[in-house]
Amino acid sequence: MKEVAISEFKAKCLSILDEVQKTKKPVRVTRFGKPVAEVIPASTNPRADWIGSMRGTFEILGDIVSPASDEQDWEVLRD
Repeated sequence: MKEVAISEFKAKCLSILDEVQKTKKPVRVTRFGKPVAEVIPASTNPRADWIGSMRGTFEILGDIVSPASDEQDWEVLRD
């Protein structure tokens, strides 16, 4: 993995990010020779795949629109 000093990363941040995007290879950022961060390419798997992913895995039983308890039991409706 390519290593870049933090001062160089600060000076060339945008070009390093472009390089990671093009080559799909991560870059390790170091401070005094010790790793502090890794820049990795973004995943190509869109997060929108979760919408509708549970379709057909459960069944709704009963009425889900009506109140769970009787309206006469609601204290807020009493005068």
